[in-house]
Amino acid sequence: MWRATVVLGVLMLLGGCETTREDLIARGFPPAFADGFDDGCSSGRQAAGAITGQFRKDVPRYLKDAHYAEGWSDGFRQCQAMRESEERNDYRERHWDDRERAWQQEKDRDAARAYRSQ
Repeated sequence: MWRATVVLGVLMLLGGCETTREDLIARGFPPAFADGFDDGCSSGRQAAGAITGQFRKDVPRYLKDAHYAEGWSDGFRQCQAMRESEERNDYRERHWDDRERAWQQEKDRDAARAYRSQ
């Protein structure tokens, strides 16, 4: 869980000049993990319906290299989830009116109050 949070943070803070792979390596992740993350991320975006991104997976390496496999799985899940979240937000921006936004906000506030009171 900690690693997934760190990697997600890395993706969010990435600058335009450094690749995800280079950033992960600079942060101390093994090169095999970074390779796997890069391949998995592209695959995850593609699985979530993105036009950019293609399915990439070095299957022999995935089966033999635990770091590559872990990176691929983390990259796939995180990038797929981020792409799906973007799609949901885009849909809301295009189709929700002020009444629906207010209802969702009130629902979120009520849930927060319920969690705090436990």
